[in-house]
Amino acid sequence: MIMPDQAHLMARYNRWQNESLYSAADSLDHSARLEDRGAFFRSIHETLAHILWADRIWLSRFGMCEKPTCAGHETLKLWADWEVLQADRMEMDDVIDTWTDGFSESDLRDRLEWYSGAAERTLSKPVWLLVTHIFNHQTHHRGQVHAMLTAAGSSPDDTDLFLMEGEV
Repeated sequence: MIMPDQAHLMARYNRWQNESLYSAADSLDHSARLEDRGAFFRSIHETLAHILWADRIWLSRFGMCEKPTCAGHETLKLWADWEVLQADRMEMDDVIDTWTDGFSESDLRDRLEWYSGAAERTLSKPVWLLVTHIFNHQTHHRGQVHAMLTAAGSSPDDTDLFLMEGEV
């Protein structure tokens, strides 16, 4: 089981890495961000939109935001505009910070029950496992974005957790 401090640390890491990737992506033009680079979600823009979409799905299950109004493969319906995607990402990072700031050990031991479209059934899992999943999912797809940005000639920051500024 994770502890509340670990969840908050990962929320800080999430914000730090998002700031790095979005800043690096800003150095590319719109067509370069949308270029199909062979990734699962094709482009830099679409992969970043997928991460935000998934964060919204999960945080809506915890009552922290509204559920996205489109399916996961339709994220450009919500975030075709780069500036809107950036603004919504920063807003979601604030939501994630607030969410993790409020955690107690008891909260993390609780269970969440929800209907999973991916599994096509109702599931119930410990909150600590789902929190871990959310941050793991972000990290997985940000790694894809980091690779695409690097291949496109941009220079995102290091991704090592121990290099993050601030107290741990």
